[in-house]
Amino acid sequence: QAQLVESGGGLVQAGGSLRLSCTPSKGRISTYTMGWFRQAPGKEREFVATMTRTGSSTDYADSVKGRFTISRDNAKNTVTLQMNSLRPEDTAVYYCAASTALGSVTSTSWYAFWGQGTQVTVSS
Repeated sequence: QAQLVESGGGLVQAGGSLRLSCTPSKGRISTYTMGWFRQAPGKEREFVATMTRTGSSTDYADSVKGRFTISRDNAKNTVTLQMNSLRPEDTAVYYCAASTALGSVTSTSWYAFWGQGTQVTVSS
């Protein structure tokens, strides 16, 4: 089973960039559809981006399209989220997740394995 560890969060000014990484403490990501979610204070966890096992298909939340890019390197056992043109409303705890679904899935209910999250704070 994949147990996931995120890194790369931090504090950045609006308009800046951050790159989040996720790697499992055990297991391989190559057998999973991988996703990123985020949760702001007082709000529900929401979908950000997902990529299928081979990287053949991706999906993004409308709020991040054109600014965020999900990628994966199965050989290095890592999935990343490149976040550009950050806005204060992107402030949240970001979670990496793994799903056994074959396609792109955007609902939290499809993801069985989660990381502990990494804080991203965007100042105005």
